[in-house]
Amino acid sequence: MERIGVAMTSPVSSYLEEEVEGRFKVFKLWKHPVNSEQAQSIRAVICSTQSGADANLIDSFPALEIVATFSVGVDKIDLKKCMEKGIRVTNTPDVLTDDVADAAIGLAIGVCRRICECDRFVRSGSWPKREFGLATKFSGKSVGIIGLGRIGSAIAKRAEAFGCPISYFSRTEKQHHKGYYKYFPTVLDLAANSQIMFVTCALTEETKHIVNRQVIDALGPNGILINVARGAHVDEPELVSALLEGRLGGAGLDVFGNEPHVPQQLLHLQNTILLPHVGSDTIDTNIAMADLVIANLEAHFRNDPLITPVS
Repeated sequence: MERIGVAMTSPVSSYLEEEVEGRFKVFKLWKHPVNSEQAQSIRAVICSTQSGADANLIDSFPALEIVATFSVGVDKIDLKKCMEKGIRVTNTPDVLTDDVADAAIGLAIGVCRRICECDRFVRSGSWPKREFGLATKFSGKSVGIIGLGRIGSAIAKRAEAFGCPISYFSRTEKQHHKGYYKYFPTVLDLAANSQIMFVTCALTEETKHIVNRQVIDALGPNGILINVARGAHVDEPELVSALLEGRLGGAGLDVFGNEPHVPQQLLHLQNTILLPHVGSDTIDTNIAMADLVIANLEAHFRNDPLITPVS
């Protein structure tokens, strides 16, 4: 397998780079562009949420057979182009579910209890001069989840431990949760019945800006929005204006519309917690995701069934 050409689109994991280099002939596209001869030898692409595989990239490698993304989401991959050309696609589900769910709950608690504000208050030397003020509790809050897949279900399980009643919206009602979690047929209804709303669904044309002005207003001035999915799920200018105007109580965001660039207004708001898209970024999960990427590539080139096929 050492002679099989694999192109990596961005530096996502030093462990992954080392492991891939030990098995394949690796081309790191962020360091050096490939020439036409090298492009002919590339049979696999490893991409990520930072830099996916668009139509131009796919067309530039005539021998391309498989695209393996170091992520669950595949919105940065031109799936239609891959299907047209018979190119397989894999992702890394399951192994990052717990970390993203943990981060989501952490954001919710952090916003409710004003943990980041408290930290800044102590570090600034303000504590001896005045009292900090009150926060709000997380336990018992009504939780709404947009998308009750792997991550959404893991968040629900964690929120239940805090005594939170769980509601959700998805394309269809989940039969295995019927009578257990409350289903709402629209996001607007979900928001109107939630105090904290989590966004965990996949990004598609249908879910782009699924959280718009109407949904934000339904969540209300005491409501909190947590987004650990994709920035494009939320109409970001509307979110910013709602936070500035007090129409939304707070937000915990791991993702943004134009990463790594974040709207300047968000940087100065006290009722937000902002993470640099690190919901799944732990040492343990980084290794597990890398191993799954490699396992999929090796399975493909052995003509074995893929471990986690998308298409």
